[in-house]
Amino acid sequence: MKFFLDTAIVDEIRKANEFGILDGVTTNPSLVYKSGRPFKDVLTDICKIVDGPVSAEVTTLTAAEMVKQGLELAKIHKNIVVKLPMTEEGVKACKQLSGKGVKINATLIFSASQALVMAKAGASYVSPFIGRLDDISEDGMCLIDDIREIFDNYDIKSEILAASIRHPMHIVECAKAGADIATMPYTVFQQLFKHPLTDVGLKKFMDDWDKAKK
Repeated sequence: MKFFLDTAIVDEIRKANEFGILDGVTTNPSLVYKSGRPFKDVLTDICKIVDGPVSAEVTTLTAAEMVKQGLELAKIHKNIVVKLPMTEEGVKACKQLSGKGVKINATLIFSASQALVMAKAGASYVSPFIGRLDDISEDGMCLIDDIREIFDNYDIKSEILAASIRHPMHIVECAKAGADIATMPYTVFQQLFKHPLTDVGLKKFMDDWDKAKK
């Protein structure tokens, strides 16, 4: 499974990248707003840090505007993936942009049918939002299972990018279900490393080693 960071905070991306296991980054308008910086400046800085896909979302609503903005975003760096919403206009834009060789991340996916439609329109990635489904008492993991089964049935090459990750177990369950990628907040990325028994065990080893040296 590939690990993406879901943030527009450059310092977080730089810290995560130091571990050597970060494969890409996803952003959205809300995350860019939280960063307090201009959109293109943020994307340029991220692309300098991470040698992998960097999703940049359009901020327009019609297919024509999405295509125009998507082409401009794609010029920023070779690793930019244009993020399009799962709407009728988004599907039209996906078909046009993918036909021009632009990689697309289809976002705000909440059903298997939506994922299938965007995959047929040429999306390189489909992003089911599992946490937001859990928030309304639906089982987000069932969506990952359904998409994986459908894509395997037809040998669909679009990658399943699990989004709206809330905690480490979401990532474990997504990995078991066959999601290709998990994109997560920096806080969840940090939690992947942690277990209290690891801390207890390491402390005991070091304490015993200190005793053995005396």
